[in-house]
Amino acid sequence: MSDLKIISLLPAATEIVCALGFESNLVGRSHECDYPESVKQLPVCSSAKFNSGSDSAEIDRQVKEILSNALSIYTIDRELIRQLNPDLIITQAQCEVCAVSVRDVEEALEGLLDKECRIISLQPNTLSDVNDDIKRIADYLGVPEKAEVIFELADERLSIINHKLRFLSEKPKVACIEWLSPLMIAGNWTPELVQIAGGNPLLAVNGQHSPFIQFEDLLKENPDIIIVMPCGFSIPRTLQEINLLLDLPGWQELNAVKNNRIYIADGNQYFNRSGPRLIDSVEILAEIINPKQFVFGYEGVGWIKFNV
Repeated sequence: MSDLKIISLLPAATEIVCALGFESNLVGRSHECDYPESVKQLPVCSSAKFNSGSDSAEIDRQVKEILSNALSIYTIDRELIRQLNPDLIITQAQCEVCAVSVRDVEEALEGLLDKECRIISLQPNTLSDVNDDIKRIADYLGVPEKAEVIFELADERLSIINHKLRFLSEKPKVACIEWLSPLMIAGNWTPELVQIAGGNPLLAVNGQHSPFIQFEDLLKENPDIIIVMPCGFSIPRTLQEINLLLDLPGWQELNAVKNNRIYIADGNQYFNRSGPRLIDSVEILAEIINPKQFVFGYEGVGWIKFNV
């Protein structure tokens, strides 16, 4: 496998490949792959058709308009892929909005290469699915033992959290906001992460897609903690649009606001990526939900407290 050429069109897949020790085999990446830092030097094989610098509502409008016309919201650089001549391309089938889809890759590869190129498509909905994806990639690369090392280290970190939480009976109600306009609650694996970290997740079901909600739904559930983690947004990017929440009628009446328990997390680097750093995401949640019990060192980098 030393001469295997890999293109990753999904940030989580890039992180998995690197964690398994195959970073040197990467020859191309998506426009969103940026971790570890060293992968930024790789050729970029995709781009978005919408303006990612627009506000949340405008991004949502652009994406829905593109999809309504049965078009992909991403462009794949076929000529660059032909030049890179990959043996393996890793992408996803989980969400057409989040990253290049397997359908896009299959269409781009049609008649493009003079050899067979394997496509591995990831479609995780739960933490267990993420582990299955890591194992599937490790098995294909011939290093199943490296996947086991990743799982063992993750289990050790989770056991620390589980041990401390045994002595806590209270589970605060936690709402994780994945999009600001329209409002969306983080689903898929996020409810499970909240539960592992000692919280009671609201308005989303583990393993199911993130649902759009009305603000009235949030008022009715009245969370103790609100964590804002928009998909693809860094903390500074989220701060640019935080007024979309602050200006909502009734915002000041929420218990989380009254008790000064509003937090902003880096959704782009942590919660939105279905890779090894989801364990980091659990630790971030544990710090936020039970700050007296957990200090892992993510505050100021992975999350901040927003003082209202």
